Amino acid sequence: MELPDPVRQRLSNLSLTVFGDSSRTGPESSDAADNEMVSSLALQMSLYFNSYFFPLWWVSCIVMLHLKYSILPDYYKFIVVTVVILITLIEAIRLYLGCMGNLQEKVPELAGFWLLSLLLQLPLILFLLLNDGLRNLPLEKAIHIIFTIFLTFQVISAFLTLKKMVNQLAARFHLQDFDQLSSSSAAVRRVRQCTEEL
Repeated sequence: MELPDPVRQRLSNLSLTVFGDSSRTGPESSDAADNEMVSSLALQMSLYFNSYFFPLWWVSCIVMLHLKYSILPDYYKFIVVTVVILITLIEAIRLYLGCMGNLQEKVPELAGFWLLSLLLQLPLILFLLLNDGLRNLPLEKAIHIIFTIFLTFQVISAFLTLKKMVNQLAARFHLQDFDQLSSSSAAVRRVRQCTEEL
């Protein structure tokens, strides 16, 4: 025999009051898995510092390009200008997606950030850093190394954060599925009881 819903709700509230964690100061919740924050502080800090570093990178890259533009071969002139424009456009989109995906715990935005970082931004900056034909100046090497470190850290931390977010979303889905299944089984029991009474 099953308890009626009002009695079950009151017992649940009583047990939450008696056995709940009294050291918590926030609002009480019966499902802690739904309230767990999975956004990454390290990733957010990296994105924050990267947003301040990127204008410095851009200005120094443009100044260095202006200084060495006359000694570069024609095909490298075209390639470097194209790569700098691509990096600039991708970086604005990438930082936006990273912040929104991490802070709002949205998997598609964070996955887009991760893919842009891994598949586009990292190869482009490695091209600028490691290509000997570009005749990199010491300042260029330094800023490209710092940018590569930012990107590598963000790729790793975004992957780990995505993994946690997906696991939490899967757990939420299974809990909702279980709740729907239990509520539908309770409805089936009520229908059976009604049919047995008839």
